[in-house]
Amino acid sequence: MGWKSLDAMDFAGKTALVRVDINVPIENGRVSDATRIKAVLPTIRHIAAAGGKVVLLAHFGRPKGKVVPEMSLAQVRPALEAALGHPVGFAEDCIGLPAKRVIAAMMPGDVTLLENTRFHPGEEKNDPELAAALAALGEVYVNDAFSAAHRAHASTEAIAHLLPACAGRLMEAELKALEAALGQPERPVVAIVGGAKVSTKLELLGNLVGRVDHLVIGGGMANTFLAAQGKPVGTSLCEHDLAETARTILARAQETGCQIHLPVDLVVAHEFRENAPHQVVTDCPADAMILDAGPQSVAAIKLVFDTARTLIWNGPLGAFEIAPFDAATNAVARHAAERTRAGGLISVAGGGDTVAALNRAGIAQDFTYISTAGGAFLEWMEGKVLPGVAALEG
Repeated sequence: MGWKSLDAMDFAGKTALVRVDINVPIENGRVSDATRIKAVLPTIRHIAAAGGKVVLLAHFGRPKGKVVPEMSLAQVRPALEAALGHPVGFAEDCIGLPAKRVIAAMMPGDVTLLENTRFHPGEEKNDPELAAALAALGEVYVNDAFSAAHRAHASTEAIAHLLPACAGRLMEAELKALEAALGQPERPVVAIVGGAKVSTKLELLGNLVGRVDHLVIGGGMANTFLAAQGKPVGTSLCEHDLAETARTILARAQETGCQIHLPVDLVVAHEFRENAPHQVVTDCPADAMILDAGPQSVAAIKLVFDTARTLIWNGPLGAFEIAPFDAATNAVARHAAERTRAGGLISVAGGGDTVAALNRAGIAQDFTYISTAGGAFLEWMEGKVLPGVAALEG
């Protein structure tokens, strides 16, 4: 762990520039889901209680370096004030006089939100001049935006080299969870990788077969592997052109001692709709599509969980959005939650569909850690260096 936490920093009488991700959904001018805002409250409150001025840096939407009024962070301010329970200042620019004036008027413990960093073209270009202009506003830099850590931007990477820097509480929790899952995990380690296409997760699969003991492949991805082994997949979603790639991954897993688990029975239907007539088969009929893993497959995955100590999950096992094709994902998720509650399993999950599936199953709160970081979580699973994290370490 080469990065510092909030506990290693002195905030008394200092201005802390805190990079957060409050890129929240807005409906009819109001924040419709404040989850990301609530997630950064522990960091804000710690700094404020320590006598620091809290100055929030954040992006919103994709304005592409231009001022776009509909993407102003001003519309997020009321939800931030409601979550904090006290007023939040606002500056109409994240650098220069507008920001300096608002910060100069702050008292220790106050919180101010600066305007969208992406209104400046230098943000996404990781421009050193913009980073210097941001750094000039404060004395300490805190990154609490793991979900933006895979981007080398001025407010996530360059600025960290200009001020004493540390990780916020959310970033700290994420990094510790990920280190426990893949850095120095308790073994055996099982990974579940699901979703529609192998092509979007080639690097992920390539990294995992060298690092985990068991790899469960589900969803549409599994169809490509089944087809590569010469098994019928009917009209299922399948990337037949990646058959050779799938065989290479299977061969690599044999070399590394990683056991790959594919569905041994299948839930198939003739159409993709809720409660469509369906059946459990071992071979998919030519006019049917695979929409979920069957009960034997679920039982086999549960047995793997019973011997595993660490689970990493990215992607559902079937068409989890509609019943009854959510059955395998729900059953496996509940078993993982049960093992986690009993203290037998460290369970880490991430990715939009995965979080949605675990919430639908009603057990997200029972996992050891749920990452909402999306792209950053996926790139970490792929074994890539995340610029925003690397900058904190050096």
